[in-house]
Amino acid sequence: MDSRTDVLVIGGGATGTGIARDLALRGVDVTLAERDGLSAGTSGRSHGLLHSGARYAEADGPEARACLEENRILRRIGGACIRETGGLFVQLTDDDPAYFEAKRDACEEVGIPTEAVDGETARETVPDLAADVDRAMRVPDGVLVPSRLVAANAADALDHGSRILTHAPVTSMTVDSGRVASVALGGDVDDTVRPEFVVNATGPHAGRIGDMTGVSVEMRPTRGVMVSVEYDDLEPVLNRCRDPDDGDIIVPHDGEVVLGTTSVAVDDPDDYERADWEIEKTIRECAAMLPAVADAERARTWWGVRPLYEPDEATRGGRGISRGFHLLDHADEGVANCCSIVGGKLTTYRRMAEATADLVCDRLGVEVECSTADERLPGASEPTRLDEFVRRFDGQGPTDTDLVGR
Repeated sequence: MDSRTDVLVIGGGATGTGIARDLALRGVDVTLAERDGLSAGTSGRSHGLLHSGARYAEADGPEARACLEENRILRRIGGACIRETGGLFVQLTDDDPAYFEAKRDACEEVGIPTEAVDGETARETVPDLAADVDRAMRVPDGVLVPSRLVAANAADALDHGSRILTHAPVTSMTVDSGRVASVALGGDVDDTVRPEFVVNATGPHAGRIGDMTGVSVEMRPTRGVMVSVEYDDLEPVLNRCRDPDDGDIIVPHDGEVVLGTTSVAVDDPDDYERADWEIEKTIRECAAMLPAVADAERARTWWGVRPLYEPDEATRGGRGISRGFHLLDHADEGVANCCSIVGGKLTTYRRMAEATADLVCDRLGVEVECSTADERLPGASEPTRLDEFVRRFDGQGPTDTDLVGR
């Protein structure tokens, strides 16, 4: 086959499908290519936290505000892609009380609503909370169901004329006269796509796709473990109120909780060690907040790889510092019709997609504004329909396998 398209989006996670949806709603002809099923990468292997911004408030106010704004948007448009749980930042006896105060002050400055409660009141909300929780702070965190979210974005793009190609890895690219002229797809799809513009939204694999195009996308991927255990008595997300470290988030599902996570640099996002110490430390540290998880039956364990941008990491220098996204326009490197979107987080995928679509539309001369903040996702009020989308695109990730299809 030999096909033409206005825009080829490479990568079928939240950002890639979000870009495809955004462009399709603006009337742009889009083809999306994903090497596996949708959600096979970072999006579907996360802990699924819908950030309120509180985690980043004292480190990066602008990014915290972006999380808060996107949190509110996703609650409006996401329906059953979102679980309304709330969140608690808990301070244990040995944790620095000054950190709690600094976070609360920063949240107030950002505009994140909080409520500080003593340990006894917190245990009324979460009866199994550790006895040495001195106090807690309520924040508007929530839970994302990434498989549904990604599939719903893809379904809307499809409904607006896009092609969504799964199991279609990029095998080669041809660059001619400073432009990507053609992209060969393999796997289940034998096609050569001739795009007007190419978007690299492949997360931790962005460097490899950049190499094919002859541009530099410097990535520093890190792995993190998630452990899901059986526990059905938790409503709010639990965050340890200390400098971010291993094992400081517990995300509730219906009959399970997801414990996370670690941060270890990897050389290859496809081939990396999965170490037992990460599992053990994550469970131990999370059990400091919720002791019952230490002996709970383990449902499943998985690792995800974060798509961190090397220049950003070198500048910020350390785990737990808030990470925004970076939109790289490769016209600066002599490839006029190509860009890469890297970094960011699942909560801000829609904002990342909007920024990318704005750039693409500017290059294509499309003068239509973004509408994704106002248009509800298809099937948002119908969980069974969302789960049909997941099956259609082979989009089930490990994060939410216990929630999808129930």
